[in-house]
Amino acid sequence: MSTRLSIISTRTGDDGTTGLGDGSRVPKTAALIHALGDVDELNSHIGVLRSLELPEDVDALLSDIQHDLFDMGAELCIPGHQVIGSVHVERLDAAIRHYNEPLGILKEFILPGGSPAAAQAHVLRCVARRAERSVVAVPSEALPQDGPRLYLNRLSDLLFVLARTLNRHAGRPDVLWEPKRHESSTS
Repeated sequence: MSTRLSIISTRTGDDGTTGLGDGSRVPKTAALIHALGDVDELNSHIGVLRSLELPEDVDALLSDIQHDLFDMGAELCIPGHQVIGSVHVERLDAAIRHYNEPLGILKEFILPGGSPAAAQAHVLRCVARRAERSVVAVPSEALPQDGPRLYLNRLSDLLFVLARTLNRHAGRPDVLWEPKRHESSTS
């Protein structure tokens, strides 16, 4: 691999713009830049989850996802560049089926929590949903393909399933929402 960055502080963004991969410049407030930032934040939070003790297969899956998200960043950064497609979305669908199958049917809503890894997966689920909203807000002429949007939608579902999986791995139950729990204490 060749050197990609030799100067970290270029000062070219001091005017409130940032450069895209094709050399064009856009305002840092552009929807595309918000989407790039949210995808980058999601990838960073996955790095935090991967720093915790995880089953090897989950860590390997998260490694693949981090690479996909980095590729997605390139897709967002380079107009006309397409990387994330149906094969990536299908891989997430297969992972959702694989990890969800042994969990059983949910009868109550789940609150974020349980083990540290599961709690972090719930944070990731929220960040993935925000990243998806940011990608949806990018004008179609700037991002005509739907791969990133579909990928992030599936990823948030997978992260919910992984949170439950990680609680099971840690021997912890899911934290169940208790509807009307205060009504019985006031009667």
